[in-house]
Amino acid sequence: MKYKRILLKLSGEALMGSQQFGIDPQRLEQYAQEVKRVKELGVEVAIVIGGGNIYRGIQAERTGIDRVQGDYMGMLATVINAMALQSILEKHGMFTRLMSGFKIEQVCEPFIRRRAVRHLEKGRIVIFGAGIGNPYFTTDSTASLRAIEVEADVVLKGTRVDGVYTADPEKDPTATRYTNISFQEVFEKGLNVMDMTAITLCQENNLPIIVFDMNKTGNLYNLVMGEEVGTLITTNK
Repeated sequence: MKYKRILLKLSGEALMGSQQFGIDPQRLEQYAQEVKRVKELGVEVAIVIGGGNIYRGIQAERTGIDRVQGDYMGMLATVINAMALQSILEKHGMFTRLMSGFKIEQVCEPFIRRRAVRHLEKGRIVIFGAGIGNPYFTTDSTASLRAIEVEADVVLKGTRVDGVYTADPEKDPTATRYTNISFQEVFEKGLNVMDMTAITLCQENNLPIIVFDMNKTGNLYNLVMGEEVGTLITTNK
């Protein structure tokens, strides 16, 4: 295996599948199977999941809701997704722990770094919900920060596209995919990979990011085994 401990970042929108809202059971099942396959290799897995299929805090201003209030609503949406993911993973026989950025003691443990690392060492899948517990930070930033805190080898950003492109491939048919790119090039070219806070955290801590298509069966397994999948973002190209 190329990576022993990974931080998998999943978007909430990906959970919608073909639906317009909510959680698609088939997509949830697919993700569980993908995670189980790498877990059986002995990989230590941490997961951060977004909440965009339910609510995005950035929508708050358009609806007249205070931005801070909206961000907390978005954090709660991530907890709903995390609970759904936890349930399906445990249905497939995996041991999990759900840790929250703020206290929801009935369903989540509070995030404590040493405890999170210990869970990973014991072979449990750790799911981080509620972001970092503060407004104005995205789940991308959460993924980068938690990956650094638990000393993950890589951030794997699972999306519905197969990497980072020169432009949006869903809008521009001439867009081409990068195989490797540096953090500095991401900044200079203004590429929409993750928010700048997340990218900066990874750059400063020399933590690589791989952007890949999570919806293609076997991609996560192939990545862990060292195959070239998606786009690798590192300090030096």
